[in-house]
Amino acid sequence: MKICIVSDSHDNARFLLAAVEAARSQGAETVLHCGDVIGSNTLRPLLKLGLPVHVVHGNNLGDPAALYGLAAKSQGLIRYHGADADLELAGRRIFLVHYPHYGRALAATGDYDLVCCGHSHAAALVKQPNLKGGATWLVNPGTVAGLSAPATYAVGDLAAMHFTIHELAG
Repeated sequence: MKICIVSDSHDNARFLLAAVEAARSQGAETVLHCGDVIGSNTLRPLLKLGLPVHVVHGNNLGDPAALYGLAAKSQGLIRYHGADADLELAGRRIFLVHYPHYGRALAATGDYDLVCCGHSHAAALVKQPNLKGGATWLVNPGTVAGLSAPATYAVGDLAAMHFTIHELAG
């Protein structure tokens, strides 16, 4: 299963939609959003794509009630998890959180195959050594809104555990 990983859309629905459309054209079947969505209208255009979207909030909460409301009306497509999410997709344990320092800590436990975070607006793919003697992928897709950094998103292949960062064409 391929996934699209985004973060820090900061109300830029146009860039978020462009990133998810590009990832879908590469085979992505699910979207993971690592926070700082701000308003529910940022996610609304994704509904037409029909892909499940898992969302956590970040430090820029915007209107959580509206996000919960959109999720409730989305017929299961948008799942708003609150501060973090513990998921299983394609047999992989995945954790979503906004803050990189929490992401590093959760990756270090070895309890997850993949930990995704945002906040820093700096895209990074890291194989984090863990307490179980292995390594956990820690993926920060950067800022899909392009704030203080290029507009980026990540695509991951959960079968191969391979991840790439992509920049939106300007």
